Amino acid sequence: MTADTSPSESSDRLRAKLVATLRERGSIRSPAVAAAFTNVPREKFAPEVTLSAAYSAYDVIVTKRDAGGEAISSVSAPWLQAEMLEAARLERGARALEIGSGGCNAALISEIVGPDGLVVTVDIDPYVTERAARFLAETGYPHVKVVLGDAEHAAEPYGPYDAILVTAGAWDCPWGHLLAPGGRMVVPLRFASITRSLTFMRDGDRLIGQNPTVCGFVPIQGAGAHAEQEAVLAGGAVKLTIDGGPALDTAALDRALAGARTELWTTVTVGNGEPFDTLHLWLATVTNTFGWIWPNPDHDRDLISPAIRWFCPALITPDSFAYLTIRDAHSNDEAKERRHRFGAHGHGRHGADLVQQLAEHVATWDRDRRNGPGPDFTLDPADAAVPAPAVGRIFTKRHTQLVMSWPA
Repeated sequence: MTADTSPSESSDRLRAKLVATLRERGSIRSPAVAAAFTNVPREKFAPEVTLSAAYSAYDVIVTKRDAGGEAISSVSAPWLQAEMLEAARLERGARALEIGSGGCNAALISEIVGPDGLVVTVDIDPYVTERAARFLAETGYPHVKVVLGDAEHAAEPYGPYDAILVTAGAWDCPWGHLLAPGGRMVVPLRFASITRSLTFMRDGDRLIGQNPTVCGFVPIQGAGAHAEQEAVLAGGAVKLTIDGGPALDTAALDRALAGARTELWTTVTVGNGEPFDTLHLWLATVTNTFGWIWPNPDHDRDLISPAIRWFCPALITPDSFAYLTIRDAHSNDEAKERRHRFGAHGHGRHGADLVQQLAEHVATWDRDRRNGPGPDFTLDPADAAVPAPAVGRIFTKRHTQLVMSWPA
């Protein structure tokens, strides 16, 4: 910022640039969402970061961490906020519920629904709600109703809602009964350690999920909290995560990592920047050993070679694991696009078997699922009799059953 440029002018330019970026990306598709991003001063909801950071299209702003340093409250990245707002299809005068507060997203919603609409934003943390209420009042949105309470039930008195937007990672979805006829609910739903933002619409007692979007959110707290298994290895250099299954033996997994490695390479390749997120969904469908392996960037020990730094697929048992890796796929034609070959590295007494399984699952995905439409999602009540899909899996939760079904 130069000396002759006022903060408000700089903020205006950054907002215009952000809207242009999100339009070009396809995250903003409607005039209403564009106007909301044009009008809401994001920097007022994130005073701990620089102006440029507040308007970064792809960055999350962490606003609170727990004692261990894990993020427990944040302002979502603008691209994801825009995608969720577009998915909700908010209209003027609508009644909207936001679960997981912070202020910025509630202000965006308020801009869209207008003065005749209702915006309720709920959070379990008094630090978050006090901050959100203060920032909303200071920026011209005092009419947004900020509620302190557990989202499992705190929003009940103000429903039903035409739109529900959940901005915390939810393992379950107990809010379907609050959705008005014709309403839409956008939820980053977690299953098998995977998170996908899904847009749900009611079909009788069942909710039909659409537009699965890869995303990440801080986990929900309170009654809806759900703990996954973690094994931290090599003094914090590597972490394994899995949802459910037998208890992990961290000492055995630590010895496995330090021991010999099994290696197997497939014929499946991927180009630079080419997404393969349906592989994660396929692995979660065909095995209950699916999880993630995480290298700690602060420990430069090169103990593992994951295919991707974050959310790298792994098959995990109590004492062994195998994970996805890549290497250059050499070609005689240098003019061709650079590609990488998928492989698997395994550790532990069952490492060789897990490597073989992972390689076979990758080959099946490549042959049968890679270029297809991906799975469908439905959400049924926990007590409903739900037939098992021909190709898929049912994830049983406390309030609901999430059905992931692939075309047969």
